[in-house]
Amino acid sequence: MQSNTKQLVLSTNKLSKYFYDPVKFKVLEEVSFNAYKGEFLTLVGKSGSGKSTLLYCLSTMDTDYNGELTILEQKVTGKNQTQLAHIRNEHIGFVFQFHYLLPEFTCLKNVMIPALKLGKYSKQEIEERAYHKLEILGLKDQALKPASKLSGGQQQRIAIARALINDPAIIMGDEPTGNLDSKNSENVFDIFKQLTQEFNQTIIAVTHDLDFAKASDRTIELADGRIV
Repeated sequence: MQSNTKQLVLSTNKLSKYFYDPVKFKVLEEVSFNAYKGEFLTLVGKSGSGKSTLLYCLSTMDTDYNGELTILEQKVTGKNQTQLAHIRNEHIGFVFQFHYLLPEFTCLKNVMIPALKLGKYSKQEIEERAYHKLEILGLKDQALKPASKLSGGQQQRIAIARALINDPAIIMGDEPTGNLDSKNSENVFDIFKQLTQEFNQTIIAVTHDLDFAKASDRTIELADGRIV
């Protein structure tokens, strides 16, 4: 199926950004691209190319940019922090290089947190949903263990389950395999692939891992803040 017949999930129009410290410096220059439903998109580029800065703008966490960002055909540029927090909670799941799990909480509780925050479902429903996400990731049997008792690869899978709990339109990954060995990196890649193919999930991930990028559906390369 060609991406042009697919549903548009995110688009940027001439997104530019400056850093002002120590001197004025353009870190992103008129970046325009579209991301579609069910697409696994990777952002690559040398250190300092602007890829992580771009991801933070896309995630609505950084609003200090010029140009436009649209998520699910809704212009998010110019919205206030409360509106943006709601958009993030409902439509964006995050997977970082470090999993940021609460070690003293069970895996189940960790997965439930974003849904409890969103407040869209009852606690019982959230628990059922959390079990379902853990099952997809092959970790249902670990649900009641403290997160600190799991291996690094398992903890990253718990973090992916947590990112999925609100059925977001987009999962954004910032070096999601940056902290993992090659076996676990492959695991995470396979999970992402499965999520896009079976569940039509959109994934946008920043990565240094060129094999990871090469195997994704599409790669956007940045150099000096521009799309190459």
